[in-house]
Amino acid sequence: MVEISASMVKELREKSGAAMMDCKKALVESSGDFEKAFEVLRQKGAASAGKKADRIASEGLVVGKISQDGRSGALVEVNCETDFVARNEQFGALVNELVDMALANKPADSEAFLAQKHAQGTVKDFVTAAIAKTGENILIRRVATFDLASENGCIGLYVHALGGKMGAIVELESSKKVDADKLQALAREVAMHVVSAKPQFLTRAEVPAEVIENERRIELGKADLAEKKPEMKEKIVTGRVDKILGERVLLEQPFVKDPSLTIAKFLAAKGTELGTELKPVRFAMFILGEGSGDAKAE
Repeated sequence: MVEISASMVKELREKSGAAMMDCKKALVESSGDFEKAFEVLRQKGAASAGKKADRIASEGLVVGKISQDGRSGALVEVNCETDFVARNEQFGALVNELVDMALANKPADSEAFLAQKHAQGTVKDFVTAAIAKTGENILIRRVATFDLASENGCIGLYVHALGGKMGAIVELESSKKVDADKLQALAREVAMHVVSAKPQFLTRAEVPAEVIENERRIELGKADLAEKKPEMKEKIVTGRVDKILGERVLLEQPFVKDPSLTIAKFLAAKGTELGTELKPVRFAMFILGEGSGDAKAE
């Protein structure tokens, strides 16, 4: 029999939000296999599907910026060790300088960003100097930069006012040229929705087959379906998985400001008002510390 340590139970509890005893039973049932134990908890309804395995609290800031013409944007997450440093003016200035550089140079990812040239050598050298000043590790966790792919459209940005803990950028495409200020306001509203509703995919077609199959397996294993006939079980599982995916796909989510409309219908209505067709092309969302694990500054 596999020995279940207190640290294993604690880690599963942090991931699932389930009670300690439920986590221990799930680990025993799955012979210590962490992912199988998480599935057991979900099947029993003890875990929240929205929990992420590696969500670990980290301090820092999520900051974004859009170019004056609205045709490009950048979103950056920079981590530090304490909230005290995160709220320090020097750290705020550092992060704002970093997002300016990201907007200007369009790095593909945080690794490429660190290698880019800076007055102090590279961006990595610039961050290293800041580490020496603050006495804390500082890490450029994530960076996303968008350039408009089409002639018409704009980039929308929204960073939550609550201490820069989360933010999103969205590329919105228009079939024809329309009022730039109105389009910018719409793109920002969609970015605000992304921060609030936290979609994982833009469209249903983007959902990987393995994600769908995993959700089917979890639903099939739930106790309330054990006595159902195969055809009824299949119908129920299909409906449940469809609902789960609808909650994760941006275009299918109810718009946070008007839940009677999906994002797709909201944009269709606004497009009619402006005499154009609107659609989101892509989005990026950062939640401070999400998926940070035991990451250290370079």
